[in-house]
Amino acid sequence: MYTQKIFGAKDMLLWTRFELYKFIIIATIEVLIFNLSDGIVQIPFTPVALVGTAVAFIIGFQSNSAYGRIWEARQIWGSIVNSSRTFGMMTKDFINNEHAQNPISEEELQQEIKTITYRHIAWMTALRYAMRQPKPWEYVMKENTNKEWANKIYVPEFNIPFNEAITPYLSKEEIEHLQNKSNKQTAILYLQSKHLKKLKEKGLIWEFSFLELENVIEELFTHQGKSERIKNFPYPRQFASLLHYFTWLFILTIPIAIAAQFHDLGETLAEKTVGLDQWFVWLSVPFSIAVMWVFHTMNRIGRVGENPFEGSANDVPISTIARGIEIDLRQNLGEDPESIPNQFEERSYVQM
Repeated sequence: MYTQKIFGAKDMLLWTRFELYKFIIIATIEVLIFNLSDGIVQIPFTPVALVGTAVAFIIGFQSNSAYGRIWEARQIWGSIVNSSRTFGMMTKDFINNEHAQNPISEEELQQEIKTITYRHIAWMTALRYAMRQPKPWEYVMKENTNKEWANKIYVPEFNIPFNEAITPYLSKEEIEHLQNKSNKQTAILYLQSKHLKKLKEKGLIWEFSFLELENVIEELFTHQGKSERIKNFPYPRQFASLLHYFTWLFILTIPIAIAAQFHDLGETLAEKTVGLDQWFVWLSVPFSIAVMWVFHTMNRIGRVGENPFEGSANDVPISTIARGIEIDLRQNLGEDPESIPNQFEERSYVQM
């Protein structure tokens, strides 16, 4: 569906460059203070290591939780794919004149099938737009480097107004009906069920076929509810805040703690190489930077994955999935290939 070539090793360093600058300054200043104080100003390595261990455990918990949310979101939209194809097949096969009291023409039957199919596409459109709505706790796209990456990808919901996107699939009356509805995707499924009931009353859908179609709509409600649950329930803030403070506590203490270790090692080596102890301690700067960068970057990667519909390069590509379903359904209707839209634009090897 999409690849993550946008995030190679070079891109990762560019993505974290502002934090890397901070780490270089912090490590250099702390080692300088250690040197100027002749080792008097230092922090024992053991308590710093214990804090680092705690931070590592919390980062692991965050990463697992974030990946779990992403994977669940991908499973939900995978289920939407299956249910949508099933609904399209049933709609085309179940709507006919076999049990109709007053049969209608083949053109009218096809129009009924098209109306229901297009309304389903409208439901997917409304759902993906709802998933892209910003929430107060979604902050990833507010960070400077994340904004840079956002310019490298194309998110349709951020570039095409909702009314423009949904107009091709609904009648004027239906669009007006949605204007005052806060949950438009739910309102569309209500319209869908109401339409199917009318067709059943006319005999254009057999009663058992109607029940099967209603069961699929029930499935769609279930998928929608699961997707909305992930969107509306954030990763617990107490864990996020705790990890943020602990990570920075570790980052601010690790350079001077490592400096003491390198100083002791330098004194040991100085017995064989004169003057080595004065310069060996400065090797703690690059080592400290590496440790700080790893911990902070793992923390940040976890934060990026907390909200899988926010619109970042690593989110679930719900726009691409929905457009793929639309293409399948419209091809199933036998429409002219020229009238069927292409897949959404791909930028930097990423489709959203």
